[in-house]
Amino acid sequence: MSSSLSNFIAADSEKCIGCKLCEIACSQAHSESTAFTVGALTSPILPRLYVVQTPEITVPVQCRHCEDAPCANCCPVSAISRKNGAIIVEKKLCVGCKTCMLACPFGAIELLPVYENGKPIMQPVLCEENESSVDEAPMLFAGKCDLCTDRAKGPACVEICPEKALSLIDPARMKRDRNIKAAMSFLNTSQNFS
Repeated sequence: MSSSLSNFIAADSEKCIGCKLCEIACSQAHSESTAFTVGALTSPILPRLYVVQTPEITVPVQCRHCEDAPCANCCPVSAISRKNGAIIVEKKLCVGCKTCMLACPFGAIELLPVYENGKPIMQPVLCEENESSVDEAPMLFAGKCDLCTDRAKGPACVEICPEKALSLIDPARMKRDRNIKAAMSFLNTSQNFS
């Protein structure tokens, strides 16, 4: 197994209580705001992971940082790339075409409005009623988990989860640990037969 496989965040649905603190922590980690209370927020909560709740399961869904990332492979403007082991979207290059949303097998990408200084950035768009005139609409980009690569403490969602339902997975380490566990199990079993 290659040691350069991308890390990803795994969620344990048995532990998740659906509190959505992971969504709030994610939004705050990717916000330019330093507000710590809801009343002090200057822009909406815009997470890059999404808690899915059905009668059967509650669990956050987020990017798996695929090795052959279909979102990056289909991006027509090369706004999606691998950086520090994570698949990231360069907000300034993204044109909001939604191709990556169609390609993602996990539904981990959402178009999010771009905010600056607490205000949405607007862009010219064609009017629906009169296609020859231009109106303004919020600029959108493909928002997805970036493993908080710029955050010293790592992924904010993992840090904040009160039930420890989220964990950062290093595939190479996980395989090595399982190999060791299997070898020890084999050793214990073979000693019972001698």
